[in-house]
Amino acid sequence: MELSGAEILIQSLIDEGVEYVFGYPGGAVLHIYDALVAQGQVKHILVRHEQGATHAADGYARSTGKPGVVLVTSGPGATNAVTGIATAYMDSIPMVVITGQVPTPVIGSDAFQEVDTVGITRPCVKHNFLVKDVNRLAETLRKAFYIATTGRPGPVVVDIPKDVVDPNVKIPYEYPKEIRMRSYNPVKKGHPGQIKKAADLLVGARRPMIYSGGGVVLGDGAEELVDLVRGLGYPITSTLMGLGAYPAGDRQFLGMLGMHGTYEANMAMHECDVLLAVGARFDDRVTGKIEQFCPSATIIHIDIDPASIAKTVRVDVPIVGPVKSVLKDLNKALRGLGRKPDAEALEAWWEQIGRWRAMECLRYDRTGSRIKPQFAVETLYQVTGGDCYVTSDVGQHQMWTAQYFKFEQPRRWINSGGLGTMGFGLPAAMGVQIAHPDELVVCVSGEASIQMCPQELATCKQFDLPIKVMLLNNGYMGMVRQWQELFYDGRYAHSYVDALPDFVRLAESYGHVGLRVERPEDLEGALREAFAMKDRLVFLDVIVDPEENVYPMIGMGKGHHEMYLPPERELA
Repeated sequence: MELSGAEILIQSLIDEGVEYVFGYPGGAVLHIYDALVAQGQVKHILVRHEQGATHAADGYARSTGKPGVVLVTSGPGATNAVTGIATAYMDSIPMVVITGQVPTPVIGSDAFQEVDTVGITRPCVKHNFLVKDVNRLAETLRKAFYIATTGRPGPVVVDIPKDVVDPNVKIPYEYPKEIRMRSYNPVKKGHPGQIKKAADLLVGARRPMIYSGGGVVLGDGAEELVDLVRGLGYPITSTLMGLGAYPAGDRQFLGMLGMHGTYEANMAMHECDVLLAVGARFDDRVTGKIEQFCPSATIIHIDIDPASIAKTVRVDVPIVGPVKSVLKDLNKALRGLGRKPDAEALEAWWEQIGRWRAMECLRYDRTGSRIKPQFAVETLYQVTGGDCYVTSDVGQHQMWTAQYFKFEQPRRWINSGGLGTMGFGLPAAMGVQIAHPDELVVCVSGEASIQMCPQELATCKQFDLPIKVMLLNNGYMGMVRQWQELFYDGRYAHSYVDALPDFVRLAESYGHVGLRVERPEDLEGALREAFAMKDRLVFLDVIVDPEENVYPMIGMGKGHHEMYLPPERELA
């Protein structure tokens, strides 16, 4: 079979099992688009901005575990995609981004719509390629998907000059069934000796703590994690990215930890004597002040990426390997020890945790005529029963969703953690809805974030995506305002959002349904009305208390035990 470069690219996607490509055409990729339209297996989702394409592919990948695929043109097409590429890189999301490039003879001459895509994306990709020979195209694409989806996942960019996909140049096509790369061999099993050490430490702990991260979700290790936690009877906390790997409604779950984590989770981290970290990278929003992080703990760290181990926090027992297989082996090792944790010490530890829980750190004022944002998220959970996919943008609404929506399953909570990308929520919801057409997908956003990528409402209309948007509208860049209130003496420098659009009319102008909710008693009914419209995108503009802050909160340069609690309580 002889194919052109453009046909090779499309056939390679088919052979990889790709169902959807999120993209936007331009001159450098027109040969590819011509080949794309000539086949019927790979479906193209036309976004309205390349950033939207990367976020949509990201949402698709997070909710399915399959790699998201993006196709954009050269120059501004590639640079517009960089924010979404960096978002995926920070959260270890598998993605293959195909970018057009000017013809090889003019590379480096500042040709029309030329940028050094490989150079620009190098700091925020797992790997990237510039394909200058059509004979290397199929092999390179195979490598790109292999690198993106194995080991610690991440985005891979494949930059393709226009002459490489010339329809007039055809070569024999054969897609590699297997790929071997001498310089890339991710570990497939954890070291048995280290796993045995970890089992011994865990059973001997008197104040144990388990800390799970996004790697458990990405590595499909939730079932093994639940077996471990319930088998030991130990408390567990989770990062923002790890929510859903362990059922949030379970008694052993202490809630999220870190900057806006619960009092009980953070205090248990501070006081524990043995810490098991699984698929987490000890980022600054979790650790607080490094010198005060888990000061008395012996730390066991399981991660697929050896570069993440001891990167910021010294660990005592490193275990490199896929979390699913390591947890399976750890459970087996624990069963083989023939001894159990100290029941008396564990009971005393749970009693201490109970005292921290009694602080009720997530309690808020439910009186008054304004809708509290916490109440809005709780009502969303109540109406859906938690049976939905939830995307978010970044800021206060993201934290309230993480705190008050009880995620019981992995891959249901889709948000930008590491990069903190405003504008992520709506296009990510598109990718989730395309992947799960019969499921309820809710985007929780804020009035500042939603205006970063509102043009994707047109994509939602074109492809009949019945997403439900719940906008927590407080008229501020809420998290910026909160920091300015607490740490800048209330100098609200440019955090108030002037000249807001009428979001109801904005949604309606794109052909969707818009609803405004201003009273607490009207919220449940509005949500039920929105969810009853199963074939329409419904945009709920929920007017919430503009002065509400996210608590608890660890301030700048503070440790886990130094949290700000709501104003009616003293500083812990």
